[in-house]
Amino acid sequence: MSVRSKVRLMSRNGTAPEPLWYKDAIFYELRVRSYYDANGDGVGDFEGLTKRLDYLQSLGVTALWL
Repeated sequence: MSVRSKVRLMSRNGTAPEPLWYKDAIFYELRVRSYYDANGDGVGDFEGLTKRLDYLQSLGVTALWL
């Protein structure tokens, strides 16, 4: 599943997001370079982040602060 399709999951029923969506959102701040390394070079990357989006969603996270 692509990142773009994962982001679409956050909008409700395929409609545009509510104007005040952030009031009910559960934010999680992370630093991409230290979160998850997908290619083994010792530095976190966006590929690693996308591999772990399901885990973050299972924690109840609805918005990421990068």
